[in-house]
Amino acid sequence: MMNILLVDDHVLIRKGIALLLDHYDDVTVVGEASDGEEAIQLAYQLEPDVILMDISIPGGLDGFTAAKEIKEKLPHINIIFLTMHNEIAYIERAIELQADGYILKNSQGGVMYEAIYKVYHNERYFDVGLPDEQLDKLFKQKKKKGDVLSTREQEVLRLTILGYTNVQIADKLFISAKTVENHKANIMHKLELTSKAELIQYGITNGYID
Repeated sequence: MMNILLVDDHVLIRKGIALLLDHYDDVTVVGEASDGEEAIQLAYQLEPDVILMDISIPGGLDGFTAAKEIKEKLPHINIIFLTMHNEIAYIERAIELQADGYILKNSQGGVMYEAIYKVYHNERYFDVGLPDEQLDKLFKQKKKKGDVLSTREQEVLRLTILGYTNVQIADKLFISAKTVENHKANIMHKLELTSKAELIQYGITNGYID
């Protein structure tokens, strides 16, 4: 079952999305948030598999800011931006924040489900009307050390290189050992690495320790 958190300041939009997703037996809407602050709180509380996040939230914390914190603290949660903005600057920012998906509000319900299904199975889904070549170029442009890993992931990587265990890293960063494991798995996925030795080699080569 894919558990979904909806984030939009318009209650009618949230209810409409929930109604669309109710047609799918393997999707459950576990929570709704009206702004970014509430989204962060519910992300910690519910730990959904996927968050459908609006970007523009007048009067509340915006979707980009909320996504940044969630991705840094709970990187195993997939985030799909669901927005009316298809300008390139918004798409670039979503990529910088390691968003897993990006779809437009005028998309059909089937597109929404496909996006959820894809990111749940560790595939990105950007349905933004751009040619695949241009979209791939945007991703490649952002594949730099500071963009690929969040600040917390960089801390975990650095301590791993220095030989700390998951429990020791958890104590140093005031997080759980399980969260450390999730960070490491996310790092390996982002960097397309398959072993701890490769991870350590990457960290040393890319200057994560002095």
